[in-house]
Amino acid sequence: MQLLLPPIAFLAVLIAILVLSKVLARLSFKKTQSQESGESYACGEDFQEHSVQPDYSQFFPFAYFFTILHVAVLMIATVPEVNIGTFIAVIIYILGVALGLYTLLRRK
Repeated sequence: MQLLLPPIAFLAVLIAILVLSKVLARLSFKKTQSQESGESYACGEDFQEHSVQPDYSQFFPFAYFFTILHVAVLMIATVPEVNIGTFIAVIIYILGVALGLYTLLRRK
């Protein structure tokens, strides 16, 4: 029964993971000297420059919109009971979400 205590279980799992990590480290792929140079390689060609630089500036508005709407739905769906106090809180929350989405869409 003492083995189910959280600190003891944590230590047992930690030790098991460390042992497994050491055992599997011996089986893992090792870099050779030519792989350590850091040169890019694709389809047999050596590229001198990386022309594609990812830019997440267009991704942020979609992520923000998705997050705000889903958190709002989660919060509204989990309101415990409907009375005048919770109804007012939900209306204020919906107005805050609408203001945030208006700010997001207005900035374009």
